[in-house]
Amino acid sequence: MPRPSWDEYFMDITVRVAQRATCLRRKVGAVLVKDKKILTTGYNGAPAGLVHCEQVGCLRDRLGVPRGERHELCRGTHAEQNAIIQAASYGVSIRGATLYSTHFPCVLCTKMLINAGVRRVVYLEGYPDDLAKEMIREAGLEVCRANSEKPSPAGPKDRDDSPAKTGPEIDPDATARAGPTTVRKDDRKEAESKSRTES
Repeated sequence: MPRPSWDEYFMDITVRVAQRATCLRRKVGAVLVKDKKILTTGYNGAPAGLVHCEQVGCLRDRLGVPRGERHELCRGTHAEQNAIIQAASYGVSIRGATLYSTHFPCVLCTKMLINAGVRRVVYLEGYPDDLAKEMIREAGLEVCRANSEKPSPAGPKDRDDSPAKTGPEIDPDATARAGPTTVRKDDRKEAESKSRTES
């Protein structure tokens, strides 16, 4: 059995963390890593001390809220948010860290990751949030999709393999095959300028 790469190692741990999630729609795990050391972990579920959705049902399902919309209408805290909160609770800086997540982060988590100084995101499954993808591109975060040969903690109805663009005209599946891609603000401006002149 070959030794796993660091990304494979930390993603395996992230998938295991997701198994603690109490969300009825999708099980998400997140691990923040810096210098090959785990800083914090998080999974999605109700805030500490509150009743889990497993017991009271899903508010989003009751209200018919589609995936990727109205994030505030949920009892749960996202896995990425919980990992950031754990770091803040214990005074651990995550500036320059890598986020390993079972799913591409939503726009709320993306804004927090950018402001916290996270520089890299490695994820397994897509998530339907175009604004999150745009903001990650604009902030110049390195993004790569992990090879997903292992079963996901999300059930079949929760899979969303829509493209999570990591830069202008960049397909995340191609990114996973070719390695990580970084798109900086200058690259984006150049692509937008080129797009305007071609129109």
